[in-house]
Amino acid sequence: MKRTILNFIIDAIAFVGFVFLTTTGVLMRYVLPPGSGHYSTIWGFDRHEWGGLHFWISVVFFSLLAVHLVLHWRWIVSVVTGRPREGSGLRVSLGIVGLLALVAFSISPLITPVEKNTKKASGSSTLSRHKYEDVQIRGSMTLLEVEKTTGVPINHIIETLKLPRFVSGEERLGVLKRTYGFEINDVREVIHEYKNKE
Repeated sequence: MKRTILNFIIDAIAFVGFVFLTTTGVLMRYVLPPGSGHYSTIWGFDRHEWGGLHFWISVVFFSLLAVHLVLHWRWIVSVVTGRPREGSGLRVSLGIVGLLALVAFSISPLITPVEKNTKKASGSSTLSRHKYEDVQIRGSMTLLEVEKTTGVPINHIIETLKLPRFVSGEERLGVLKRTYGFEINDVREVIHEYKNKE
């Protein structure tokens, strides 16, 4: 395959990846925003499933850009170094330092420890706080596990969430959530209210 055709194919796929990356990002930020308080889907995917798709598109996009840089490496080196003349070493050094700084800045969130605040942040922002953070409920738990962990009867959870009575205690919350359109926060709220009545 000719190098020109290969470049065109890689650039075309990278452009499509960029469009999808932008679209899924806008979708998660504005159409299916976090903390909307209700179960929303587009084409059967909820916000978390779109987030997974967004991640894999970004992996493909990043890989294609890496291949693109490899295919154009000689051109990049010639642009950075230019014709040998006085001061060209400084330009190469600044380019390398800038590239290293960019890489260090971009990976720093991945290697920084996660901060867990136990005190309420000043101001009205509650983006990082959860209303029912003391109730440890996950979508991978079954109704029986929720009952065992919290002491709240399965029948109370089923009745309050208005689920059909035939729902099994072996059902996982994530499956029930997708089937009946509630959020895990709704389960936390049911548990929180039940415990406050005791």
